[in-house]
Amino acid sequence: MIQVAVFGYGTVGSGVVQVIDDNNDLIAKRVGERLNVKYILDLRDFPGDKNQEKVVHDVNIILDDPEVEIICETMGGVKPAYQYTKSALEKGKSVCTSNKELVANHGPELIKIAEANKCNYMFEASVGGGIPIIRAMNTSLAAENIVKIIGILNGTTNYMLTKMAGEGTSYDEVLKKAQDLGYAERNPEADVEGYDACRKIAILASLMTGHYVKYEDVYTEGITAITPMDFEYAKKLGKSIKLLAIADDRDGKLTVMVAPFMIGANHQLNGVNDVFNAVYVTGNMLDDAMFYGRGAGKLPTASAVVADVIECARNIGRTLPCLWDEEVVRLADYKEVKRRFFVRVSREQRGAVLNQVGPIKEVAVCDEEFAFITPVMTEKAFDDKIKNLKGVLSVIRVEE
Repeated sequence: MIQVAVFGYGTVGSGVVQVIDDNNDLIAKRVGERLNVKYILDLRDFPGDKNQEKVVHDVNIILDDPEVEIICETMGGVKPAYQYTKSALEKGKSVCTSNKELVANHGPELIKIAEANKCNYMFEASVGGGIPIIRAMNTSLAAENIVKIIGILNGTTNYMLTKMAGEGTSYDEVLKKAQDLGYAERNPEADVEGYDACRKIAILASLMTGHYVKYEDVYTEGITAITPMDFEYAKKLGKSIKLLAIADDRDGKLTVMVAPFMIGANHQLNGVNDVFNAVYVTGNMLDDAMFYGRGAGKLPTASAVVADVIECARNIGRTLPCLWDEEVVRLADYKEVKRRFFVRVSREQRGAVLNQVGPIKEVAVCDEEFAFITPVMTEKAFDDKIKNLKGVLSVIRVEE
């Protein structure tokens, strides 16, 4: 029997225990041995919970127990998760995590420590919840030179944008609804400002390059400036608005960004709605592949954690390859990327737009406004053209 410990008995941690308990017969067939959750680390007690006798408050009880071979880290945040994870790996215990913040901050370091101690640091659940994108990149796509990743990587914002598009509700109204349903935290900043998606695309871009893409270097915009009127224009254009995370390698220059985009009806991610996530990967040989599923939630995320546990259990004493070293990638300037832009300005700016921006596609929805789509140009050129316009109401990038 393989002994497992769980760090953090919150939503995901309790889900991990449930998945192991409910599917243990199937897991045992796939591993060759049964799994047993021996310890659950948490600051709280859980009177009445069927696993209350497994709860401990001292991490050293777990770290010093030679029987524990695999740890599921579902605490979230960097402190104390980083030190606990590092100590576990140094003792040769594999760690499987859903903690995208920790992975984005310390992934290559922890992978290196795991390799030195013949164990594994695995993080499938840190990106896309239950979507098996990490394993796919490390195994099924291992022969590919991945040149582009474009994804919807945050379920909260995708739910909010879907509702704004379908119901015409305001940002504040849909945020409250998302909070009431448990999709958004009381402090929703990490989701709505794009920080969560930023960490996730930094992880995917790191695996794409094999080096360290620091999330602090990724240009990031959230959805807080999107209004119901923007969706009226999107509808007129036959487009939708999505918060996209993009890593694009063009001629050896990698650009990574997170921002709202207008995408057309034929775009591969157009139909990804509500809390679902999707990752669209382009390789130099395979061409395109898409991964779709629930990007968050107790059991989908827990299922991804336990999938990593199974891989670790099958490979006790052996480190599985994960190409992600500590060399920091210098990202190319996203201002040099060429694209089109959707812009709304006050009606009196029409003449200035025609003089300064060049040939445009006008979009007529509101008499008080002048809205248009620019020709293809670099972000820098767009900034130069738009900076002297007054009364700019909205700017949204267009993904072809």
